[in-house]
Amino acid sequence: MIKVLQATPAPPIVAPPALCRRIADFMSQASIEATRPSAAEVQELGAILPAGAEVYLTALPNRDPMEIVETAVAVRRAGLEPVPHVAARHHADLESIATLLKRLHGEAGVTCVMLIGGDMATPLGSVRDARQVIDSGVLQDSGILEIGLPGFPDGHPVVGDDELECALVTKLAAAQSAGIDTHIVTQFCFEAEPVLNWLTRLRARGVNAPVRVGFAGPTSLMSWLSFARRCGVRASAETLAKRSGLIKQAFRSVSPDPQIRQVAEATLNGDWGEVASHIFSFGGIVSTARWTVGPARGPIELTADGFEVVGRPAPIRLKA
Repeated sequence: MIKVLQATPAPPIVAPPALCRRIADFMSQASIEATRPSAAEVQELGAILPAGAEVYLTALPNRDPMEIVETAVAVRRAGLEPVPHVAARHHADLESIATLLKRLHGEAGVTCVMLIGGDMATPLGSVRDARQVIDSGVLQDSGILEIGLPGFPDGHPVVGDDELECALVTKLAAAQSAGIDTHIVTQFCFEAEPVLNWLTRLRARGVNAPVRVGFAGPTSLMSWLSFARRCGVRASAETLAKRSGLIKQAFRSVSPDPQIRQVAEATLNGDWGEVASHIFSFGGIVSTARWTVGPARGPIELTADGFEVVGRPAPIRLKA
């Protein structure tokens, strides 16, 4: 389920205050993901997000991995916490990764990175996967104390579910043995059910690492579908459009409020351990940041299809 952002909010329904507080808390801890933000955008983020908010910086294939250092420095100067992606297969060798990590730590004070395999089907050099990086010792030697690892509640276009789960558990165990703290950041989904089912399986296996649940930030439905195809999310354009009933509203602004509410409500009692939110900025990093801080500042009213922040401007101004 998704929600079309309208100028007139849906009528509020009577809601338990505890759930409103949980949504506010869930979003107050939100991290946000940015892809090559400009210097001006980073400055704006510093004025919008709370001090110390985590900004994940995407690593892109076919780009110089070292260019992320300058962005991380700018994020730190803006009073925020940079969490750069380090893509194993984007590097020629472990020495290249070590150089990047040492620069990130030394120049931007980075102690936590998001460690991923990378989108390249064929590794650029001798580094095959994230597990190799963990086992090598370059993280500890470079001042990295914590890593984020990816989770895929809605599956992966190439790797099967069992293999994904085995790889995640193996990397978590390797990091623990190396004395490195871990957390998991999930790929975005268009429904809460796959996330909650995945969390149930994860905790049943005894995996208690903190989880950041990924949500697609507000943008047009067509943009959501475009990013879904690009990121390998299983939901097809046809399936999502039919389920949402938005065939004729493909260019209207939509938001993940319903999914956020469902995940926040399901985790209200803390039964799934530490669970927070992670927002992908598909509608532009500055607009997404403004939208993200709304629920934390409140007040919140629950509606039939999610929740509304009282006084939140609508529709959200989106990046062209």
